[in-house]
Amino acid sequence: MSNNYSNTTLVPEAKNGLSKFKTEVASEMGVPFKDYNGDLSSKQCGSVGGEMVKRMVKQYENNI
Repeated sequence: MSNNYSNTTLVPEAKNGLSKFKTEVASEMGVPFKDYNGDLSSKQCGSVGGEMVKRMVKQYENNI
């Protein structure tokens, strides 16, 4: 049985860019992301991830 992890970065070179993007979005939303995020609620983390996806989709749609 193979392990398929959905949270792996498909393009390893993009990892730093995604991390920076996550930090920027979290900062704009007032979510205190740092090295350890275990004190954040699932709602806070999910809202940052959702906003990231929303912005990526919008950027893609603007480019087509």
